[in-house]
Amino acid sequence: MAKKKAVQAAKTDLQRLRDWLAAYPGYDILGNFRVDYTDQVAGGGGLYPQGLVEISRSEDILGNVTVRDQYNFGLYIALPKAPGDDLGAEINADWLMDFQRWVQQQSVRGLAPTFGNADPRAETIKANSGALYDAGEEGMATYMVVLSAEFTTRYEVI
Repeated sequence: MAKKKAVQAAKTDLQRLRDWLAAYPGYDILGNFRVDYTDQVAGGGGLYPQGLVEISRSEDILGNVTVRDQYNFGLYIALPKAPGDDLGAEINADWLMDFQRWVQQQSVRGLAPTFGNADPRAETIKANSGALYDAGEEGMATYMVVLSAEFTTRYEVI
């Protein structure tokens, strides 16, 4: 068994993020969650990585470099919403706001995945700008949330 564990590759940052998102109590409505793709089927969702943004970089007198980075993701969720259906819209908005609050709580409590190596307690994950992205006449709506993770990585001179 130990040999099998040694053969398994470490999870990527994207895999760890997806695993964490699956822990959200309301995740069950996302039966068809993919990377870089969202279809217009109820429960469809997609996580769109937008890459890494370097926020700052500093170097100490020994040449060690500390970098503050940010990952950004667009999270799209397809949910049923008929035109003029206020109740459906309210249910969807409640889900979206609950998800955003969950992300905040997970980050504050240190339960969200970490990506840097310098100070995991200073890392943050945020779910911002949750909004209706598109609503079709066929009774489906796409909602979007911007996920961002800020973290610090220290590169030491060898």
